[in-house]
Amino acid sequence: MPCKFMHCCGVVNKRWITFQHLNFLKRMYVTQYNKDLSQQAKPKSDPVAPPFLEKKHLGQEKTVIREIRPVSPLHPPSSETLNRNEFKAVNSAAVVEDLATAVGAESKEEKQWKEMKLQLDDLPGILARLSKIKLTALVVSTASAGFAMAPVPFDLTCFLLTSIGTGLASCAANSINQFFEVPFDSNMNRTKNRPLVRGQISPLLAVSFAASCAVPGIALLTLGVNPLTGALGAFNIFLYTCCYTPMKRMSIINTWVGAVVGAIPPIMGWTAATGSLDAGALLLGGILYSWQFPHFNALSWGLREDYSRGGYCMMSVTHPAMCRRVALRHCLALIGLSTVAPILDVTTWNFPLISLPINLYISYLGFRFYRDADRSSSRKLFFCSLWHLPMLLLLMLTCKKSLLEKEDKSELFS
Repeated sequence: MPCKFMHCCGVVNKRWITFQHLNFLKRMYVTQYNKDLSQQAKPKSDPVAPPFLEKKHLGQEKTVIREIRPVSPLHPPSSETLNRNEFKAVNSAAVVEDLATAVGAESKEEKQWKEMKLQLDDLPGILARLSKIKLTALVVSTASAGFAMAPVPFDLTCFLLTSIGTGLASCAANSINQFFEVPFDSNMNRTKNRPLVRGQISPLLAVSFAASCAVPGIALLTLGVNPLTGALGAFNIFLYTCCYTPMKRMSIINTWVGAVVGAIPPIMGWTAATGSLDAGALLLGGILYSWQFPHFNALSWGLREDYSRGGYCMMSVTHPAMCRRVALRHCLALIGLSTVAPILDVTTWNFPLISLPINLYISYLGFRFYRDADRSSSRKLFFCSLWHLPMLLLLMLTCKKSLLEKEDKSELFS
């Protein structure tokens, strides 16, 4: 009997649930909710270091719910469900294709060159930048100063014709200069936004604008003023466009040629008033000639990288010591030219005394630029030159000898 009892217990134990089965069901169970299978497990929490030295086990547990893919049903879905799913898939694919096509078209348009349309409202501003309107205003002001310094009665009609003709000639020269320098200006930060570089106007329109300014400008100076002034205007256009512009990429002599170009407008103003080249006209031209070296050399010193990138041969790039030395030399030359003015009977002796402080100041800044050779000193010299020239010409005009004094002096000599 004991043997049979043990045999029966062994058979029953093979069929019954063991202790391990109960322990597994206690730790993990599976539930079904909304036709999705979710597994809810209670893993052991990470032990946290106790505040004391005693070893303690934390009894807190964290509940984590993880979603599992639903089990596919035994029976296949109906035809209506398939049709809906297919319709949604087709719509989503079409939307994705449309978005991809739009993005690709936008990126393709950004990479392609766009033709800029010229608006008539923007044309005056574009032509003003093409003709360098600020530089043209400076040229006209120096020509007006030369006209006002001439020892003759003031003629308003001749003055207006001279100013308009000189301005048109300057616009023509600057436009042709930009036409020739398009590939080089595109490499410089200072000139990369010019109209021809950006393609705001066509080269044909730029050349047509230059011709429409040069022809009436020279005609006004020749027929309305006198042939000598017209010849000087035509010569200045030729010198600026055909000599100075190409020489900027060949030799540093371009700075001296450009100084001659800037010295001609006051001579034109003098010849427009008197009809002849006198010592006073050469004196005014000499003052403008010397003033341009500290002005331009200080400007080019801060743009050395730009000029080097554009391929221009400037003193500040190839001969930096000469650049500073020439600027200082011509700052001192302004003091000498101011002293010569009363000797040539252009101004009174008050002019050298009154102009001495500003001439000494620009000479001091020129010396600082020569000694320090940095951007700060060059910037100070450049900004000083901007107000020095109009101040010097204004003082010269106030100290001009009157026509009556010259007539009395000529009668005494006779």
